[in-house]
Amino acid sequence: MKYIFFLTSLFGSLVLNAQSDFDTDIKAIETKVIEWRRHFHEHPELSNQEFKTAEKIAQHLTSLGIEVQTGVGKTGVVGLLTGNTLGKVVALRADIDALPVTERNNLPFKSTVLAEFMGTKTGVMHACGHDTHTAILMGVAEVLSKHKDKINGTIKFIFQPAEEGPPPGEEGGAKLMIKEGVLENPQVDAIFGLHINSATPVGTLKYKPGGIMAAVERFVINVTGKQSHGSQPWSGVDPILISAKIIDGLQTIVSRELDLTKEAAVITVGKITSGVRFNIIPESAEMIGTVRSLDADMKTKIIKRMTEMTETIAKAYGGEANIRFENNTSITYNDPDLTAKMLPTLQKVAGPEHVLITKAVTGGEDFSYFQEVVPGLYFFLGGMTPGNTEVFPHHTPDFVIDESGMLLGVKTMAQLAIDYLNQP
Repeated sequence: MKYIFFLTSLFGSLVLNAQSDFDTDIKAIETKVIEWRRHFHEHPELSNQEFKTAEKIAQHLTSLGIEVQTGVGKTGVVGLLTGNTLGKVVALRADIDALPVTERNNLPFKSTVLAEFMGTKTGVMHACGHDTHTAILMGVAEVLSKHKDKINGTIKFIFQPAEEGPPPGEEGGAKLMIKEGVLENPQVDAIFGLHINSATPVGTLKYKPGGIMAAVERFVINVTGKQSHGSQPWSGVDPILISAKIIDGLQTIVSRELDLTKEAAVITVGKITSGVRFNIIPESAEMIGTVRSLDADMKTKIIKRMTEMTETIAKAYGGEANIRFENNTSITYNDPDLTAKMLPTLQKVAGPEHVLITKAVTGGEDFSYFQEVVPGLYFFLGGMTPGNTEVFPHHTPDFVIDESGMLLGVKTMAQLAIDYLNQP
């Protein structure tokens, strides 16, 4: 009995020491993660142009002895870490691109990078936190590379370019990486991703089973009328009037035709272009906008009704109109079973009181394309200084993140990978 007790105590001690070593390595990586984040913040690169960013990531992964593949999806980097035993394959993803935003913050590592975006000179800024995502996943890779004994399977690190969308006329982002086989060889069984949030307090994780972020559709409506003098509208067909009626009609789809107790949906016309002079009724008009939806059936109905309305309203006023849609993201859909299985991990890492279920948001994420192929879990990481009363939204020049929240991101992603691979 004493011998059995001794072995049991020894085994328990080894397990505790192993976990202690793991936690120590995570804490020790914080300084590096912050340094990497500041480097990427100071040297941001736009979508499909993340050459220096990718080079730094690849050098780091290679230094860890991780198998590295570059040029995936144009500028993406993929690392493969195989554990000491065979098993499932889990993917961890971070996006690496920045935005055409001119930074207003007075940080020591403020971005002063300038670039041309769609013909316009602009500043470039990590105004959505992708610099933190990249640094966090680099930290996760370093920690896990030191603990291969805990990895019962394989971990694939996906550093994805062009999450904000590739330049017009180019492919990119998650779609292109999937097309080029990033979820194959070896076949990925599940994928995890996070997004830091400037309005969520540091130390907090937020999640939601099912749709957590919206499908995003960009639409373009072209209206054709008949040009005439502005003083004689009866001699023409006014495409501006028709456009106004179409915009008015589209808003009734959400307010009068959808069951909004099920999920949210939004239709927005963000741009309308028509005419060259105050006294000329033009021949044509163009409208550009977006549709956001959190339910696949609702999305299908919205697109169908928008198409019908656009054509019918234009015809009723003597003109013609057509609409085309461009899918920007699908619904970021957290697999309910996977979410339930991994919730204990989130609670273990952050503490149950700091893991909160959240409402869906109508922003979009192309992580959704990975989730269409394999089960995935996407969650929000707190990046706001607790007690802060002035929060600057993502995609704005004043966007700022509290770097003390990043360590929880490292710990959560690392633990999710280990726990998932240890599950039967």
